[in-house]
Amino acid sequence: MNAVIGIFIKGFIIQQITLGLASFCTWVERKGSALIQDRVGANRAGTNFFVGDLLKTDVLVLQPLSFLARNIVLRPAFAVFRFLGSIGVINTLLNDAFKALFKEDFVPEGTSVFMHALGPFMAVFPVFLAFAVIPIAPDVTLFDTTIRFQVAEISTGVLFLLAMGSIAVYGVVLAGWTGNNKFSLLGALRASAQMISYELAMGIVFATIVLHFGTFDLYQIIEMQSGSILNWGVFFMFPTGFLCFLILFVVGMAETKRGPFDLPESESELVAGYFTEYSGMKFLLFWLGEFAEIALFSIVLSVFFFGGWNIPFLELPEGAWWAALIGHGVFMGKVLAFSVLQITIRWTLPRFRYDQLMSLGWKMLLPLSIVNLIVAAAWKLVS
Repeated sequence: MNAVIGIFIKGFIIQQITLGLASFCTWVERKGSALIQDRVGANRAGTNFFVGDLLKTDVLVLQPLSFLARNIVLRPAFAVFRFLGSIGVINTLLNDAFKALFKEDFVPEGTSVFMHALGPFMAVFPVFLAFAVIPIAPDVTLFDTTIRFQVAEISTGVLFLLAMGSIAVYGVVLAGWTGNNKFSLLGALRASAQMISYELAMGIVFATIVLHFGTFDLYQIIEMQSGSILNWGVFFMFPTGFLCFLILFVVGMAETKRGPFDLPESESELVAGYFTEYSGMKFLLFWLGEFAEIALFSIVLSVFFFGGWNIPFLELPEGAWWAALIGHGVFMGKVLAFSVLQITIRWTLPRFRYDQLMSLGWKMLLPLSIVNLIVAAAWKLVS
């Protein structure tokens, strides 16, 4: 019974972290794109809270209240709310969510209502399920009990991540098919070809990583990178580590279907691609899944190549709660940095043509990953 409660609590914590990371990526997408394009961006909602400007708010709302409520509680709260509005947080994380909740749930004529609703679920569920095998902090020892911050403590985490990435394509294909729209179908076909093509290179890179570390366990992979910065995967997997990182970085961006690999959506050609005929919360689910994929991919890069929660040349004591807290903060810092980097690239580089996309996957990344695996195997035998 205690084990079931523990799994439930850890699952709830991981779910909140996942939603938080997806929300952060959504906000960076909105505000970051504005900064890159030299415009103000989302900054209206919440800046004039309640009755308008500060003078009217003071006269109508704050003045009748006591000095304590007016100056210690409400006025600072209004100031914080206005600040969050000015940087776009209210627009992105509050108003957009409410708008999606109350928008009409449109279902095209001539399609199955159940299958239409199953599409976004199938696209998002594998992504959220993949977070179950991610260890987010070092182990903590409380009352002679070791607690691992990982929902599913399985020794084949690398294979589980690969499996979840493969299943996600079904939701995209289902959404394009049930949209009963030629643009949706074309977007789904593009997405399925793109994701399946780039999964080959991703699988070979995962095999190279497992060859170097000698385990499928994600927690052990992070622990093997403690101590010196030279133990981080990007240096430890000599001489193929850096190339593995570059290949996986490009493959990951293609798997998330983000620019410059956003051919399945390509608004100028396919309206919105495979989710053209989706609205309301179903549409928001696709968006949430995309941003959760960005966070998941950033976690994968941090775990495999940049030491997870490890700090270079600093050993955190095992089992201490404060050490786990610091480790979790370091881990999340690396994840946020890679998330911002992906969004910056998305708003910097132009979209590939589809033939360029396929050529990059089949003629460059796949041969490179195969050669990289052969070199890694030969180096293992020699050393």
